[in-house]
Amino acid sequence: MRLEHTVFALPFAYVGALLSVDGWPGLGPMAWITVAMVGARTLAMGLNRLVDAEIDARNPRTAARELPSGALTPAHVAALCGLALAVYVVAVLQLDPIVRWLCPIPVVMFVVYPYLKRVTWLCHLWLGACLGLAPVGAWVAITGALPWEAWALGGAVCLWVAGFDLFYALFDRDHDLAEGLHSWATRFGVRGVFRGARAMHAGSVALLAAAGAGLDAGVWYWLGVAVVGALLVYEHAIVRPDDLRRLDAAFFTVNGVLSITFAVFVALDTLL
Repeated sequence: MRLEHTVFALPFAYVGALLSVDGWPGLGPMAWITVAMVGARTLAMGLNRLVDAEIDARNPRTAARELPSGALTPAHVAALCGLALAVYVVAVLQLDPIVRWLCPIPVVMFVVYPYLKRVTWLCHLWLGACLGLAPVGAWVAITGALPWEAWALGGAVCLWVAGFDLFYALFDRDHDLAEGLHSWATRFGVRGVFRGARAMHAGSVALLAAAGAGLDAGVWYWLGVAVVGALLVYEHAIVRPDDLRRLDAAFFTVNGVLSITFAVFVALDTLL
């Protein structure tokens, strides 16, 4: 499990919390949102590794992971998932009461996600929706309400994640074709991945702009949107259908910088 996997979603949870009150929600809520996010992300990644252990063992790229290699047993990962679920639930119980009723939704989505590649190439959008819950969940955890701006932020994260996950699927395209697994890459090919990712990332920027307009955001927010757009343009510039050598940098580095940078701009907009 890589630190970047949490870095993708956690800053957007802070974005949702800050924008929900246009200011500082308090140390306690922010701390419990952090704990809930780390617990949820650990649970999601652990479940993904458990469900995909046999597939990972047959994939040269993933065969060295802890479960396929035998460094960990399924019981070890299941125990980690149980601990992560407990951490998530404890954190949720400290937040707005409505979140207690909503907290099973992400867990169900985490359980479903690993199976989707077996049946549909739309699995990338489901993954995006899982991470798109970050700003939505944080918003409702602070205010108990879900205005359309919160959903716009969630949609922006969904399309951003789905778009870069299309790129990530290129790593395993040949293996997935041989295994009969589904992805955007196996369905539409390399050039189809680039077209789909461009459309999704354009939609992500548009939804961030819509949320900012609805919230009457200040100049720092709009600078953040501009930086997000610039980073996505850069991401698409460093990888091409005929040159995938920098695909790993586009996936991990650029997107990690994007989420943190946008959160910093939102903090400047809401706290200054």
